[in-house]
Amino acid sequence: MRTWREMRRFPLAVQLLLVNQLGVNTGFYLLIPYLATHLTDNLGMSAAVVGIVLGVRNLSQQGLFILGGSASDRIGARGVIIAGCALRTVGFALFALGDDLAVLLAASVLSGLAGALFNPAVRTYIAQEAAERRAEAFALFNVFATTGALIGPLLGSALLLVDFRTSALTAAGVFAALTVAQAMVLPTRTVEPSKGTVLADWREVLGNRAFLAFALAMVGMFTLENQLYLLLPDGARQATGWDGAAGLVFLVGAFANLAFQLRVTRALKERGDRARWIATGLGLMAAAFLPPALVTGSSGNPVLRALPVVIGALLLHLGVMVAQPFVLELIPGFGRPELTGTYFGIFYVVSGVAAAVGNTVVGWAMDIGERGDADWLPWACCALFGVASALGVAWLRRLGSLPTPSKPAVPAAA
Repeated sequence: MRTWREMRRFPLAVQLLLVNQLGVNTGFYLLIPYLATHLTDNLGMSAAVVGIVLGVRNLSQQGLFILGGSASDRIGARGVIIAGCALRTVGFALFALGDDLAVLLAASVLSGLAGALFNPAVRTYIAQEAAERRAEAFALFNVFATTGALIGPLLGSALLLVDFRTSALTAAGVFAALTVAQAMVLPTRTVEPSKGTVLADWREVLGNRAFLAFALAMVGMFTLENQLYLLLPDGARQATGWDGAAGLVFLVGAFANLAFQLRVTRALKERGDRARWIATGLGLMAAAFLPPALVTGSSGNPVLRALPVVIGALLLHLGVMVAQPFVLELIPGFGRPELTGTYFGIFYVVSGVAAAVGNTVVGWAMDIGERGDADWLPWACCALFGVASALGVAWLRRLGSLPTPSKPAVPAAA
């Protein structure tokens, strides 16, 4: 009830976009976690082909964020959000109706492009509409996104009892409903686009050394956040010998996010500058990988062995709760308001590349650790990622390179 009361204090547009994110994550997690199984078990595709289909979807999204961000600046975030949800409706419907590789690749491209459009556009719209309350708005955004990530897999697993096509068509229906709701309710904002070309906008953002330094410093945050789906589930399974332990770890952290995200952001907002709390959050994320590292390879009671993994998951979620809303709040402050979408777009391109590279490094450390009787190696690797990012943000804070919510940074300060 507290969350709903807080949501109602924001303008109608922000309220709709929060509910929109709930629907986006519900529809996404309803389908995507089960797509690989459908391609292999139902369609008989090889692992290599499955990797191509999933990789095309991820590349289409992460690599094209900059287009969604620039389009938000040029034509307005509202139209880009609607177009993105409409494209994902078509993409997910194709997953339901298509069995050959060409159709599945088209579905992957469309669904990835859809995310590249509406993800930066939604954040741009919220940043513009929430004004001085951006931190709370992005905290609520995180809560609704986490709720969708909980509902989606549960609904998807239930629909799979019928068949995959039913699950895919339901996901497409969710995005179709979001498209209609946004077209009918989401207010149109006046757009004052940059007077130069799109390439000039990109050059301006890429020439902002403080912004690029900050985006690179955030590599640790995105890499470690991805370990909620890679290293931590693997650690839970190894500790307990039970495959279901992976889902349990995720649920514990997700419920902690739902219970405390808004309270944490509110408590920290007036206590120190944003950069301080971002660095603190990154430090907590680094510390999250120390408890599991201390018990890897040990034997004993499975419940006691799982406890450090659960503690690590909770610390990781707490670090995200502390840092992420302030990260999203600061991004628009690096440049002109007319380029807010472009800043978000380029930031998420960097984060996508970072997550891919970081996961590769962690996966390599997992393989090396398993072969060399060094199970602690991937956990230590993640801790170092977090420490490096925390020190990077602390260094930028000391240089005075980061903006405050009300004052843009000087581009050349870094």
